[in-house]
Amino acid sequence: MEAHPRILIVDDQELNIHVLQRILRDAGYSHIRSTTDPCAAVALFVEYQPDLVLLDLQMPVLDGFGVLERMVELLPADGYLPILMLTADDRVESKQRALSSGAMDFLAKPFAPVEVLLRVRNLLQTRRLHVMLLTQNEQLDGKVRERTRELEEAQIEIVERLATAAEFRDDDTGRHTQRVGELAVRIAHAAGFSDRDLDVMRRAAPLHDVGKIGVPDGLLLKPGALTSAEREQMKMHTVMGAQILSGGRSDLLRMSERIALSHHEQWDGSGYPYGLAGDAIPIEARIVAIADVFDALTHDRPYRKAWPLDAVIAEIRRGRGGHFDPQLVDAFLGCRPERAAPTPSRGIRRTHQTTSRVST
Repeated sequence: MEAHPRILIVDDQELNIHVLQRILRDAGYSHIRSTTDPCAAVALFVEYQPDLVLLDLQMPVLDGFGVLERMVELLPADGYLPILMLTADDRVESKQRALSSGAMDFLAKPFAPVEVLLRVRNLLQTRRLHVMLLTQNEQLDGKVRERTRELEEAQIEIVERLATAAEFRDDDTGRHTQRVGELAVRIAHAAGFSDRDLDVMRRAAPLHDVGKIGVPDGLLLKPGALTSAEREQMKMHTVMGAQILSGGRSDLLRMSERIALSHHEQWDGSGYPYGLAGDAIPIEARIVAIADVFDALTHDRPYRKAWPLDAVIAEIRRGRGGHFDPQLVDAFLGCRPERAAPTPSRGIRRTHQTTSRVST
């Protein structure tokens, strides 16, 4: 509240307003507005934003109860605005109704200057304390939010570093996670994601393989085919990644957890770790599944050379409705992905074993 509180007087009698203004101005209150028209009171209330309202109870057309109810409706849930009712009606029923409707106190007519100032000062002091409390709470909330944001950023930075460390083990450049993130954002944009969700996706998608930090080198870098037991062990990187990311409160960590756990689920239910199908797979994970396979196939890996771009596009088309969400494949194809890499010198192996390894 400002050093000079704003006071609004609503009374259909000009003489009453004049008396109150004189009493208040003699006491040093200079910011005073008034009206004798109760129907104009609410509009003036909205415009002036007073710290205290002196409101006559008995007025024609719209009485004080009607004005009071309309003003109270405009107050925020945590707002406190003292309303001092002006009345010559000393009936208990009238006072109870006014108090239950939002009035804070009563001032009897005719006005006694000492009583006017006492009640005005008390109500303004209460208003001042309430405003101070709200300000302090907002400052504390801001500090808590800032501290929470800092902690979340620190947590996310640690996880991102883990993801990068895991990626360097089977990607000489360490750029796979970033490329997947960039392509996932393009697909998500084509699929109609909001700008805010795109920002979250941009940071969440690169964390999809953070669970690889727990996969042994001998398994991760094995040049040949994996045994059945080794494939099952490799699949656990999805669960490990979700465990690393679990418990986060931010949208970023929650999306990252969903992606890490489910980016190897397949549209037809043949994926892992839980065999989810269709819309049961989080859409973020369905997007990353496409981006992950595309990037893996267009770059060299320890167990195979990169595929030509046309062959990769054809492979993803074949996975439409099986491995991948059909609508997201269409969104992906609309992105016109490119791969600026030389054509591999070795032939393409399109066995089931090859496609399963590129997406592990």
